[in-house]
Amino acid sequence: MRQWLRRVRLRVPGEFVIAGLEVSSGARTFREPDSRKGADAVPPIRVLIVDDSAVIRHLLSDVLASDPEITVAGTAPNGRLALARIPEMKPDLVTLDVEMPGMDGLETLVEIRKLYPRLPVIMFSTLTGPGASATVEALARGASDYASKPSHTGSPTAARERVRQELLPKIKALCERTWQRPKSCAVPLQSPAVTPSVSSRVDLVAIGTSTGGPNALAELIPKLPADFPVPIVIVQHMPAMFTRLLAERLNGLTALEVREGEDGRKLEKGQVWVAPGDFHMTVVRKGNDRILSLNQGPPENSCRPAVDVLFRSVAQSCGANVVAAVLTGMGSDGTKGAVEIRGAGGTVIAQDEASSVVWGMPGSLVAAGLANRVCALNDIPFEILRRTTLGRSLAKAARS
Repeated sequence: MRQWLRRVRLRVPGEFVIAGLEVSSGARTFREPDSRKGADAVPPIRVLIVDDSAVIRHLLSDVLASDPEITVAGTAPNGRLALARIPEMKPDLVTLDVEMPGMDGLETLVEIRKLYPRLPVIMFSTLTGPGASATVEALARGASDYASKPSHTGSPTAARERVRQELLPKIKALCERTWQRPKSCAVPLQSPAVTPSVSSRVDLVAIGTSTGGPNALAELIPKLPADFPVPIVIVQHMPAMFTRLLAERLNGLTALEVREGEDGRKLEKGQVWVAPGDFHMTVVRKGNDRILSLNQGPPENSCRPAVDVLFRSVAQSCGANVVAAVLTGMGSDGTKGAVEIRGAGGTVIAQDEASSVVWGMPGSLVAAGLANRVCALNDIPFEILRRTTLGRSLAKAARS
């Protein structure tokens, strides 16, 4: 009895909620609670799926049901019904379709943020056209992260697997169920040979970020003055098109010039360059100039662009004259590159845990002992400005 009850597929017309679980038309999988778990077992992450497509709701339900750490609290076909069901179902996280009739994903997100400011929301959208633009806007309005809908060209099995690989780690990271603070780095670390000083001249600022990054950048970059004396290079984990839209949005928020990275461009003060999706971005030195270079080398840390690639390049091209900042994000991208920046005498700043959406990337940096300073997000622009302007002023005075 227990074996065949463990997975039951039901077909029920309509859509309604029974004891906190929603039953939809079509196939739907339920899991019997595991009686072997003790009273102290961590309860599964409760997810509310919001999408106007019954196919997508069923696909996501099947994917989430495949993981014992996650349970589907319910589904909703539109934003208004989702808002009504949140207090009933008490989800730990919401997946939210961008394009829906009536109240779309952006409108729903705004209302969720008013009522539940700390509830994680993952936007589930297409990677092209209006879906990409709306997703970047949603991230700017407080969405925690995003995941891409499968295309109509692949097999159902391939679509489920792609969603599983992309979505499940993000759900777990945002809900802090499986993330553990790293106790050591994956690479051997040694004390840096050069101790950085606030008086070192700064010629470049390099920033790496992932989950929660668009919001963090939207807070950080506009706080830097129009006469900021050095260029800024950024890696934000995002696919192609998204990075261009992100750069355009940041450009509208700041007096600085923000653009998507271009191969061969000379870096100038006051410029901000965002690595384009699917390309690594590096900084190379040619004479007295520093030049952007793009390549499609192998992904690192499953990412392209990767923070480690950028950080290694700035360590080589700028030596001690760089300030690097690692902001909110999953994983540990940036830690290996920070080893080289510190070894060259550069400065590394990490965002603190309290202000991070996910403290994976900056937490890895801190655990490895690589951060010169750990700052709340709203303090990072002032720390960057302090080190940049003071270091250049002292270096200029020393030459006088």
